[in-house]
Amino acid sequence: MHPDIHLHLHHLDAAELHRSAAESLPRTPLRTQVGWALVTLGLRLAVPASPGSPGPIARVA
Repeated sequence: MHPDIHLHLHHLDAAELHRSAAESLPRTPLRTQVGWALVTLGLRLAVPASPGSPGPIARVA
């Protein structure tokens, strides 16, 4: 197969995969909020507590 044809077919396949992925995974506000809540929780658990603090407190708003 000629390299240009192979590259063109690869781009067509990649475009089709991108289209199908965009259609199948809608981003909802709830999903985004849960994601950011998990990031916040992870950051709170990753930061070491100072000696005088009572410990990590996880608050999800």
